[in-house]
Amino acid sequence: MASYDYDLFTIGAGSGGVRASRMSASYGARVAVAEERFLGGTCVNVGCIPKKLLSYAAHFHADFEDAAGFGWSVGATGFDWARLIANKDKEIARLNGIYRKLLEGAGVTLYEGRARIVDAHTVEVLGKRYAAANILVATGGRPVVPDIPGRELAITSNEAFFLPRRPDHAIVVGGGYIAVEFASIFNGLGCRTTQLYRGPLFLRGFDHDVRTTLAEEMRKKGVDLRFDADIARLDAAGGRIRATLRDGSTIETDLVMFATGRKPNTAGLGLEAAGVALDAEGAVVVDDHFATNVPSIRALGDVIDRVQLTPVAIAEAMALSRTLFRGEPTTMNYANIPTAVFSHPNIGTVGLTEEAARKRFPAVEIFRATFRGLKHTLSGRDEKTMMKLVVDKATDRVLGCHMVGPEAGEIVQGLGIALKCGATKAQFDATVGIHPTAAEEFVTMRTPVPQPAAQAAE
Repeated sequence: MASYDYDLFTIGAGSGGVRASRMSASYGARVAVAEERFLGGTCVNVGCIPKKLLSYAAHFHADFEDAAGFGWSVGATGFDWARLIANKDKEIARLNGIYRKLLEGAGVTLYEGRARIVDAHTVEVLGKRYAAANILVATGGRPVVPDIPGRELAITSNEAFFLPRRPDHAIVVGGGYIAVEFASIFNGLGCRTTQLYRGPLFLRGFDHDVRTTLAEEMRKKGVDLRFDADIARLDAAGGRIRATLRDGSTIETDLVMFATGRKPNTAGLGLEAAGVALDAEGAVVVDDHFATNVPSIRALGDVIDRVQLTPVAIAEAMALSRTLFRGEPTTMNYANIPTAVFSHPNIGTVGLTEEAARKRFPAVEIFRATFRGLKHTLSGRDEKTMMKLVVDKATDRVLGCHMVGPEAGEIVQGLGIALKCGATKAQFDATVGIHPTAAEEFVTMRTPVPQPAAQAAE
């Protein structure tokens, strides 16, 4: 590899690109990375980190209301959107600096500019060309707005993090995790919120009980959820926006945010000219070792559109680094990946949904509990927590764990380990619960849901 300037040239300094670059360098590779925008990619700048910070802020609205039941007298409260955004920006800038230090500390050369692939072993950035034994595309994805009249009046999640003021009313369009999270955030921060989804029930692909439970709880919190509804056009209306729905009805609002899908960032990278195959959506096509049809060019993360989660991109990066520079061919196992949705209330899930399990296994048992958390016996809030286990009846193995409720992600993370280890329902039952917690319900559910009721979710 001595004839090349670098052993690895990474395009994109998001979570996957930075991890691949750092680990490859630690294995002795000469590595460079190019980034045209901000270090840390979507997650750090316009994704999971700032979104979680805004979610924390939105929870205080309910916390202040709940305090009275515990003897606290809370005076007049107020919310300063500009201060929240400024504090968020300060934290993101700190994280950007940490990513820079991580790359510098690993001996990775950083080029801050747009990179373009010239051929199988050449990258051009800032007007100069560099030869690389391997090129890694880790450019992530971007949100898109559907092609409707007036689309220029709408924003995406990218812009939502930098709004100069809180809207009085907002429409969030979409039914995925970004849509339910932002609808919860806007609503919790005192913005009247309408969420539109074109299908009969949002969160397609999640367990049916998760979907119905969240819909019920979001409505209790005041979100105007409308299913089988979509926007046909947008028009300016005296400083506001008039959204005309496909049924002909209209809503006047201050903000329309589309969270209806993301596309891989592959345009203008030179991939087609280099002969790299892309799928119909523009995602880079790779094999199990993240190699494209041009063997020296690799890709991972959201740009390959497999599982769009930051920890997945990081795991893919670890596998690639070991494969290329440690002599350990490593593939990624996408089974039983735990994930959380920071809606209000939260969702935590790992493993198969009931619907998927019934298609793959001859017989399954469903264990489900819905209850009012201990906190709300004094707060008076009518909020329910739902927990669910999906079990293969033949082997007793737990196939899926699902939760809607406070701190669901924190709870399900541990259950992800259990599922990776192939835990059985008997082993769940033999585990002593921590009392009093909501989490203990996962090891105290003893009676399966009657079969007809369980099948009703299909």
